[in-house]
Amino acid sequence: MKKIAFTSLCFLFAVSLFAQDTDEEMNNDTVIIQQDESDLNMDMEKQLAPFYRYRVYLKDKIGSPYSVSRPEEFLSTKAIERRKKQKLAIDMTDIPLNRSYLTQIEGCGVKLINCSKWNNTVVVQTIDTTKMNRVNALDCVDSVRKVASYTTMPTPDRDRKKLVENIGEDPESKSFFAGMKDDLIARNLNNSYKYGKAHNQIKMLNGIALHEKGYRGQGMTIAIIDGGFHNADVIPYFKNVKILGSRDFAKIGGNEFEEEEHGTMVLSCIATNCRGQMIGTAPEASFWLLRSEDGHSEQMVEEDNWCAAVEFADSVGADVVTTSLGYTVYDNKADNVRLWELDGKTRMISKSASMGASKGMVLVQAAGNEGSFSHWKLIGAPADADNILSVGAVNDSREIAYFSSLGNSADNRIKPDICAQGEDCCVIDKSGEITTADGTSFATPITAGMVACFWQAHPNLTAMEIIALIRSFGDNASHPNNVYGWGIPDYAK
Repeated sequence: MKKIAFTSLCFLFAVSLFAQDTDEEMNNDTVIIQQDESDLNMDMEKQLAPFYRYRVYLKDKIGSPYSVSRPEEFLSTKAIERRKKQKLAIDMTDIPLNRSYLTQIEGCGVKLINCSKWNNTVVVQTIDTTKMNRVNALDCVDSVRKVASYTTMPTPDRDRKKLVENIGEDPESKSFFAGMKDDLIARNLNNSYKYGKAHNQIKMLNGIALHEKGYRGQGMTIAIIDGGFHNADVIPYFKNVKILGSRDFAKIGGNEFEEEEHGTMVLSCIATNCRGQMIGTAPEASFWLLRSEDGHSEQMVEEDNWCAAVEFADSVGADVVTTSLGYTVYDNKADNVRLWELDGKTRMISKSASMGASKGMVLVQAAGNEGSFSHWKLIGAPADADNILSVGAVNDSREIAYFSSLGNSADNRIKPDICAQGEDCCVIDKSGEITTADGTSFATPITAGMVACFWQAHPNLTAMEIIALIRSFGDNASHPNNVYGWGIPDYAK
């Protein structure tokens, strides 16, 4: 499965959104392989030629110049402090890949795309598959596996900004509150007016009570891993959103704002802060926008892209990671997820997701939309991961949505973990219009924002404690099952 949504309207090139700098970003070239301009131009010229990507498994990290005693060389200050606060050890999985190994691989005539230090793997690209024999023969290499085949690259949307021309500079001017001089009057009006069409999706979780106590995500960093954030950099509703930066892990020279609106809609569920129009679940949090999904194909390399993205989120100090991507079927059927693999540790993407809490992050993952399909019905990867919050969808009457994927995991852990509204969710699309959409894709960011606000209210808790408490707050906690999990949490408890 791709982006986990049904819409009702139915390394790499780094982009600094809104020209906003942050001291949390690391210059970590083992997380993202940077490409110079000549490399990018060459790729554009060859975009019509078939090319391939391979996952290279390395044998070890022997000889790495990095040390767990010097984490400041590869983790941000916030990431280090997060571990210290939760009494989490920095271990060998945190150590970047051995640069000399990467140099040897690159010397075989292939291009480095991205890396996973947690899995000790690197993704490379080539138009000549025979070069992989040379890579596989290196002493530092354990094995190689083809994870993607491409024949063309899609044309980005260069005229995308025209989509938002009719919105205007100040969407709040359309608000019920427009022209009100007394802000106290506005604050005391019914919450259904304040939150607009997003009112029910936050009220269901008792999130308004958290907001009224001042917990709106301040000081919390949320990383969104998705398939693209079409026009998120120009939509007026997002002009006051605190975006720290963005990265594209899927394409060399890609621009995550030129295609795929799914991430834009996901962002809107959390970050929008426009009274009388729409208020998200953590409107005062800070955000990283990370693209790992190529929406034009379904290939195993997207697991590698996702792993690189979640590691980047860790390295820059994200507290909460929300991801509405899930995988069961690939273009190459040999790569398909098998039911027995959904144990949280077999698929690479699930293994990495399971590690998030051990790094001090809470990972919120969409359960999937396979519930209405007879050939599968179940969660996909990485919703099977351990120590995360996988999220199912309910309608506005708190009944399970017909499409929400079922559990349990292959090793019989309760899945999904919890639920939130996933039908008729209020979102903002690539044209900058407020609309509605269905999917666990939107139940998930709605939940992630609430997790951030709850953690803000209880800053001394660890990621594992946050996960356990939120499960216990569910309305189905006394008898969790494979449909609702622990149920719909009350985040104001």
